[in-house]
Amino acid sequence: MIELPVISSEERKRKPDWLRVRLPIGEDYRRVRHLVDEHKLHTICQSGNCPNMGECWGAGTATFMILGNVCTRSCSFCAVKTGRPPEYDENEPERVSEAIALMHVKHAVITSVNRDELKDRGAEIWYQTVVKTKEKSPTTTIETLIPDVKSTWSALERMVEGGQEVVSHNMETVKRLYRLVRPQAKYERSLEQIQRTKDLGKRTKSGIMVGLGESKEEVLEIMDDLAAHGCDVLTLGQYLQPTKMHINVAEFIHPDVFAYYKEEGDKRGFSFVESGPLVRSSYHAERHL
Repeated sequence: MIELPVISSEERKRKPDWLRVRLPIGEDYRRVRHLVDEHKLHTICQSGNCPNMGECWGAGTATFMILGNVCTRSCSFCAVKTGRPPEYDENEPERVSEAIALMHVKHAVITSVNRDELKDRGAEIWYQTVVKTKEKSPTTTIETLIPDVKSTWSALERMVEGGQEVVSHNMETVKRLYRLVRPQAKYERSLEQIQRTKDLGKRTKSGIMVGLGESKEEVLEIMDDLAAHGCDVLTLGQYLQPTKMHINVAEFIHPDVFAYYKEEGDKRGFSFVESGPLVRSSYHAERHL
């Protein structure tokens, strides 16, 4: 059993040393940046202000974001632009798959904004992107981090039948905080989406943020719910406020608490638990196969 630290209220809100990251540098980082810009691609690394961008791009990997960079949702934690998206590019699957081939990516992660205004939630673009990536890079394994389809289960089926190895859908936070953090989402609906994905024969994955004011008991509760709904892989990371317009950090969680959550996740039978202050859903994603 891990002994959890006692932290003062002042320490809980002061950004700690363990959250410091290096700035993006190096030839590999510049090469990836050039390919992303050249092919007019969007990455969640940039749009989401990911703290691991330097490490991941420096290693020659990136998480691609399809269907534009404007989201129809207004989640209070997310740095991605919100509003009415422009028309999507039907040639995007070709451009993304070509870039992945040029980068010689061994494991690609693909995500997207929510496109609630589209009847199929963007499912056909999802399907074509995975298929074309497999055609151009047959040895590349793929994880797709898909949005909430709002119970449009035919869209879910199309999204996951392209041949990807892992399908992820992030719960993001505990049940009590859903209305505050994900006002257009539903806790039970996201759990059902994960269960349906598992029933379609896919390896499933989900991620949650901590430091939003949740209790340890609530984190354990969502672990239980995910385990009961067919989730194979779980990631836990620290919420970091992207701008002053977003929800405040309630607490910076100590690394020992993340170790405790990993221990508890392992007890619940997840095949892989990634837990740490700088962990994001696609961090070290190649390990989750």
